Order: sequence, then C-alpha cells, then structure tokens
Amino acid sequence: MLHQVHIYTDGAAKGNPGNGGYGVVMELVGTKYRKEFYEGFRLTTNNRMELLAVIVGLEKITKHNTTVLVVSDSKYVVDSVEKKWVFGWEKTGFKGKKNPDLWLRFLKIYRNHQVNFKWIKGHNNHPQNERCDELAVYASALPNLSIDAFYEKEAKKLL
Repeated sequence: MLHQVHIYTDGAAKGNPGNGGYGVVMELVGTKYRKEFYEGFRLTTNNRMELLAVIVGLEKITKHNTTVLVVSDSKYVVDSVEKKWVFGWEKTGFKGKKNPDLWLRFLKIYRNHQVNFKWIKGHNNHPQNERCDELAVYASALPNLSIDAFYEKEAKKLL
C-alpha cells in the first residue's frame, strides 16, 4: 500500500536577505500522524527558505515512492516545478539561476517520490499554512541561528 503524505510548507525572512526560517507540517493521510519541523538561519532569503521547507519535508519521508502533496504559498517553488522550469534549468547546469544548491538537493529527493504541488494564497486562514508561517517566523528569531553556508559564500562574492 502506498502512503499518502501531505506536506505544508512556508518560509520567512526578516529582510531579504536577512535572518530567516522555514516551517513544515507533515500529515499522513487517514491517520492522526502529524509532525512539525523548523529551523532558522542567520542570513538567507525568503525564496531559499520556501524551497528548503519543501526539501526538508520530502527528506523526512523514509519510504520511497510515497505519494506526496506539497501545499505551499510560494509561487516561486510551485511554478518552478509545476511549469517544469527547474528541469530546463537542470539541463543548463542552473546557469544564471539562483539557489542551484537547493534545486539540486530538491531534484535528488523529488525523484524518490510521486510529488504533486498545490499553491494556496498565504495568510488566508488556511490552518496548516498559518502554522507553518508561525514556525518559520519563530525559527527566524531563535538565538544561535544556523548558517546558510552556500548563500553566505555567494553573498560575499557580491560585496
């Protein structure tokens, strides 16, 4: 039997770039199983956190070929996958594209499952999306934030 998992995600950044975080709510359909995950970073962008939330959710799934619905308020993430842009970027080695490290990480885990995306409007009283936003904002304000090493290295090149 294939499991069906719903992953709700959100990312936040105070300043863009600035300190940021992601929030993930995962639910195993037809059960009471629900998990939440979050992490904050000292210097990152909103789009990186939106994408990282999806990646972390997918990486938490231990059974291959799981049917997954990712629900996100990020047009950046949803459109990049649903409109198949990311697959074109992959063919060109992500030349001129932002966040190649995360997109490569995404594609590796994405291909292990049957993943569909659904875009929802953010801050629109969707309970799981609101919870993800709370987690992302909370994570971005934690002490001892993690380092988004790839982003910080790229940011230094621009200075």
